[in-house]
Amino acid sequence: MLAVVLLSSAALYARENTDIIVMKNGDRLTGQVKGLEAGVLYVSLPYVIQTLSVDWTTVVRIESNQLFLVRTESGAVYRGQLKTSVGEGDKPMKIQVLAPPEQPVSITQNKVVEVSETSKNFWQRFNGQINFGTTYSKANDNLQYTLGSAAEYLRERWSTSATWNSNLSSSSGTDAATRNQVGASYSHLLRKQNTFYSGIFDLLQSSEQGIQHQTLVGGGIGHYFKNTNHTKLAILGGLAWQNTQYSSAVPVQNLAAAMAAGELKLFKFNKTNLDISAALFPMLNDSGRVKFNTNATYYIKITGNLSWNISFYGNWDNRPPLQFSGSDYGSSSGLSWTFGMK
Repeated sequence: MLAVVLLSSAALYARENTDIIVMKNGDRLTGQVKGLEAGVLYVSLPYVIQTLSVDWTTVVRIESNQLFLVRTESGAVYRGQLKTSVGEGDKPMKIQVLAPPEQPVSITQNKVVEVSETSKNFWQRFNGQINFGTTYSKANDNLQYTLGSAAEYLRERWSTSATWNSNLSSSSGTDAATRNQVGASYSHLLRKQNTFYSGIFDLLQSSEQGIQHQTLVGGGIGHYFKNTNHTKLAILGGLAWQNTQYSSAVPVQNLAAAMAAGELKLFKFNKTNLDISAALFPMLNDSGRVKFNTNATYYIKITGNLSWNISFYGNWDNRPPLQFSGSDYGSSSGLSWTFGMK
C-alpha cells in the first residue's frame, strides 16, 4: 500500500529542467539532477525517456537550485543547493553546498558518497524500490512468487525506512508454504563521525517454522566502518525483545536478547549491487539459545530504473519448540524497479 501511495505521487516530483552538468570531454547536459549513489550520478533530460546514469568521476561541473542532502565519507550531512568550485591545476573539483544564510560548505568531489533530492514537499523526500518474481510448473502444479517493497525517508541527520516481503510456494496435494515480513527502522547520526543510534521493529509470519506472528523490537549504537562510493559497511550492537506466538498449543514466548547486526553494500558503476544484512540474537533469559537471520540480494542493471535480482533469505533458531523446524530459508529471482532518486 505504501508503494502504491508513493507511485501515485509521481506528479509531485516535477520541477524545472535547469540543472547544469558538464563532463570532462566537454559535453554539457541541462536537465534535472536526481541524485548520486554508488558512484552513479542520475540525470533526467527533458528530451530523453530514461534517466541517464553518469560516472561521477567524469563530472567537472554541476550546478542546481534544487535542495539536496549531501552525505560525505566522514558521515557529515549537509542540506542546500549545489555549485561547483573548480580546483586549480590537477586539484580535484569541489562541490559547494549553499544553504543561506549559512556559509557555503566546500567538499572535494571524491568525498561525496550520496546526494538525494529533498524539499519542503513531503513526498519528494522518499526513495525506494519494488521487487517481484514468480515461477510456475505444470507438472506438479507448482507456483512460487516473491513480492517486496522498500521505502526510505531522508532528512539531514536522520532517516526512517520501511520494508515488506512476501513469499508463497504451493504444489498440488500439499499445503501452501507462506512467509511474510514487515520491518521498520529509524537511524539518527551522532556528533561523532559515522556513528549513529538506531531502532528497529519487525513482524514475521512463517508457516515453515510454525510462527503465526512474531514481534521484534530493538535498538542500539552503530558505526559506519566503510562509507565510500564503492563500499558501505555498518555494524550495530544493542538489545532486543521478541514475542512469538506459534501455531499450536505452545505458550507465547517472550525473550530478551543481545543484538549484533551488520549491513554490507558493494557497488560497481551502473552494473551490479550486492546488499547483505544479518543479525544475531543470543537470548538473555533462555541461556544457550541463539537466533540468526539474514537477507542478501544481488542486482544487475537492465536499463533505467529496471534491474534483475537474485535474493536469499534465512531464519535460524538453534532451540525451537520440539515439534517445530528451527530454520526457514529460500531464494528467488525477479525484477526490481526503483522510484524516487532514479
